[in-house]
Amino acid sequence: MPKQGFDQHQLKTFYTNSLSLQAILAAALVVGGGAILFKNKAIASTIAQVIVPTVPNSTPSSTPVVVPTSTPTPATVPTSSPTPTPLFPSTPRPSPTVTPSPVVVPTATPSPTPTPLFPSTPRPSPTPTVTPSPTPTPIFTPTPSSSPTPTVAPSPTTTPNPTSGSVIYVDPVNGADNGNGSNQAPYKTISSALNQAQSGSVVQLAPGIYSATTGEVFPLNIKSGVTLSGDESTKGQTRVIVGSGNYVSPTFARQNVTIRADSGGTVAGVTIANPSSRGTGLWIESTNPTIKNNTFTINNRDGIFLTGNANPTIENNVFTQNSGNGISIAKTASGQIRNNLFLDTGFGLAIGGTSTPAISNNQLYQNRAGLFISDSARPTLRGNFIENSKQDGVVITASAQPDLGTAENPGNNFIRNNTRYDVYNSTRSNTITATGNDIEPEKISGNVTFVAATVNRPAIRQGTFRDIQGYWAQPYIEALIAKDVIAGFPDGSFKPTDPVTRAQFATILSKALAPPSIREGQEFKDVKQNFWAYQAIQTAYKGGFVAGYPGGLFQPQQAIPRVQSLVSLANGLKLSANNPNALATYADAAQIPNYATDPVSAATVRQLVVNYPIPTQLNPNRDATRAEVAAFVYQALVNTGRAQAIASPYVVRP
Repeated sequence: MPKQGFDQHQLKTFYTNSLSLQAILAAALVVGGGAILFKNKAIASTIAQVIVPTVPNSTPSSTPVVVPTSTPTPATVPTSSPTPTPLFPSTPRPSPTVTPSPVVVPTATPSPTPTPLFPSTPRPSPTPTVTPSPTPTPIFTPTPSSSPTPTVAPSPTTTPNPTSGSVIYVDPVNGADNGNGSNQAPYKTISSALNQAQSGSVVQLAPGIYSATTGEVFPLNIKSGVTLSGDESTKGQTRVIVGSGNYVSPTFARQNVTIRADSGGTVAGVTIANPSSRGTGLWIESTNPTIKNNTFTINNRDGIFLTGNANPTIENNVFTQNSGNGISIAKTASGQIRNNLFLDTGFGLAIGGTSTPAISNNQLYQNRAGLFISDSARPTLRGNFIENSKQDGVVITASAQPDLGTAENPGNNFIRNNTRYDVYNSTRSNTITATGNDIEPEKISGNVTFVAATVNRPAIRQGTFRDIQGYWAQPYIEALIAKDVIAGFPDGSFKPTDPVTRAQFATILSKALAPPSIREGQEFKDVKQNFWAYQAIQTAYKGGFVAGYPGGLFQPQQAIPRVQSLVSLANGLKLSANNPNALATYADAAQIPNYATDPVSAATVRQLVVNYPIPTQLNPNRDATRAEVAAFVYQALVNTGRAQAIASPYVVRP
């Protein structure tokens, strides 16, 4: 039996100086409750320089090539990622020097007050941090604790009797829990609606944010046969459920959970966020619900956690910017996980225990690792696209034995362009069969029987990118692409969650707004005339949008925080606020630096601010992402009459 608990020294050894310990804990420990049973010598592996013939149309060749480990060579981690293609089509640029940190919910203590783009003293780049729980053991203890059972939402004053198949309406703004759940008298809370729902009922949500502030009692429990429905066409972008409550799991003790789903239940068309410590968005334990067309984001640990003998269908969802994993799979869980997007979400999937999920036709981009497979897990992988991982595409540890394809049933997985290895088999003795996949042979490590095939990426229409399909900022990004303001990368990605440097931001401003000169230019010591963004920085400076730091520096490779990008736009556009209470919109207004209060207030009033997924959460000191800058700049174009407004629930309207 796998050993219960974990050895932190072994975990640190596995990805030394590569992945954060918190991510490893989330991926390797949350699943299955087992330990990683290997030492340094077991990690050492060889990348065999084998030239494998490409076989078109996903037809495997008859003679497999085994990538051996007979001459061990310690695996090394590159110190830097390959230089991507320019952010902007015509101007080359170096790789950003800042690695994005996971999205975190600001603590009560604000980040150090940064100096604006244009004031008198420099500031250190703000670094969002994730503070792991000081005592993680209780999460993984398989024996249920004696914690009290979750609070159940009280019944509403008026108790209707919905019939099977009825629709129960909920509106967090206009509803009341003493209503009857009709379209004319909706409930205010999901909690009250679920309390009345019977098998066959559909709980239909109106647009809005559903949280403890609006009266929700967490965790919400989707009972057998009940459907929680939002807007599937936008993957729940207009219906955001954010919160956390205690749940005592029979297999993992006390947990912080937003929603639980029973057998036969359905969750469709909502956004689920649990920013609380060790928070999980959706907990599925020994049940078989259907989870489709949702978005899971800013969950502090997992978007979804499967345990027991769970056997759900999870399809067409978006998992982005969760701190631990998109999905964790433990114990004897199985299920169908297909057609989902995992984007910059810790580990895409962490699979452990003796679980046997079917993982098919998913897209996994820019995660720490696409899949982390541990314990004695036996997942089946078919037709997945795993690219641009910050570390490895697929990691296999302990006694795991994934099925990556056979002669009779080829894998058809596309696993390429990952930073270190595409497939990393670190098991002691298992040979992994990977027949009929598109993988770079030189980036396979460990005992892998590999037969190559050509796997074609799905066609993407011109003017968009595969990693923004269904993403909240897709319309903003595509609009600026059409205006030739921003561009993507040659591999067909946009990397919407990557940070933006000051040089890149100045280039976007110059191309989008073409500001006229209002002052003379300034030569900065760290921006030579042959620097790729020299002219753009001069244009943005002359137009009053940016400035430098004392000592004649511009710091072009420094990542720009959200607050500085908004201050730059507000000041450059000469915006002023006529609403002294505009900043009261933000729950984290206290974190706005003093120098920025007036410009941010003006930007808010003029609707330049776009906050995803919670409009009232500004996160001023977090580095701005490519997607967020695209949204801010597009809103600036709308404000100046150069673009049509895009309908979005994330535009802040005070």
